[in-house]
Amino acid sequence: MATRVLLTVDTELTWRHFARGADWRQNLALSFDPAGVGIPYQLDRLARHGLNACFFVDPMPALVYGIEPVRRMIAPILDAGQEVQLHLHSFWADLAEGRRDDARFELTAFDAAGQAKLIATARDLLVAAGAPAPIAFRSGSYAADSATLAALAGLGLRYDSSHNGAEHPWPSALPLDPTLIDPCESEGIVELPISQILRSDGGLRPVQLCALSDGEMAAAIRHADAHDHPLVTIVSHSFELASRDGLRVNALVRRRFDRLCAFLEREAETVPTTRFDALPAFPPPPGSAPLPAQPLRTLRRVAEQGWGNARYEQPALTAALLAPAPAAALGYLSYVGL
Repeated sequence: MATRVLLTVDTELTWRHFARGADWRQNLALSFDPAGVGIPYQLDRLARHGLNACFFVDPMPALVYGIEPVRRMIAPILDAGQEVQLHLHSFWADLAEGRRDDARFELTAFDAAGQAKLIATARDLLVAAGAPAPIAFRSGSYAADSATLAALAGLGLRYDSSHNGAEHPWPSALPLDPTLIDPCESEGIVELPISQILRSDGGLRPVQLCALSDGEMAAAIRHADAHDHPLVTIVSHSFELASRDGLRVNALVRRRFDRLCAFLEREAETVPTTRFDALPAFPPPPGSAPLPAQPLRTLRRVAEQGWGNARYEQPALTAALLAPAPAAALGYLSYVGL
């Protein structure tokens, strides 16, 4: 079985722009298509390189802003022939009930019944906004536990992709080994973990656009192919190619995305991109191991990342930290790169 690549893009309106008083049009502009390098740009590049991707769309802002911004996120993705699946940030439900100061930013802050109700609400909103009934789910900030999987199974979903070993045991709280990177069956759901590489200290770093250099991502994919891993799951976000304030292109991350797309086109015969609705049945987890750390490769990324943060992110970071936000939002800000 060829190693497949599942390129996923979490697509959402964000807390940080809501907290600054943005209406839905402003939040959509700054979260969905910031600085002209959001989802429309990404869809164009995917089409140019003949790649498949899955867009996990969060419909929960409809509880605060109405359904229109969710429709505007979903329509261009489907028009481009790409896949929409279900994402969920739980704080929108609390905001809709006036709970701004104590909004719950992790789905796992809710009991089993509360999680099931939120996921059902999100599914219904996604479909109402024009998407097909979802078969896959990713929790916002990877916050999922056994109750999450039980709720998904009860609602008829087939896949989850919330297990992130680099964020285990909080907020990614599934009862799975942090080093697990193979698809596996858990609680009646097929879990597709976020792929990881090893850090020099033995820890894990996710295969995410803003977390790895394009060289590290290519090395992780080549490693997976060489060792017959069944799947590489890559994470990005709708806003990840722009500065955190959504006002400027982050040329460093845009270049990573462009180079990743070019690499995946070149390697399409050996590591094809795929979608949830085209996944095969996976064998029992073969015990795949993440790409080992390589000091020079890591050093290059650390230097690149430091330069990129100083060049593109410092003003936005300062503004984000000054924005009014409850303490519970700190974990969410970390998750989205703040």
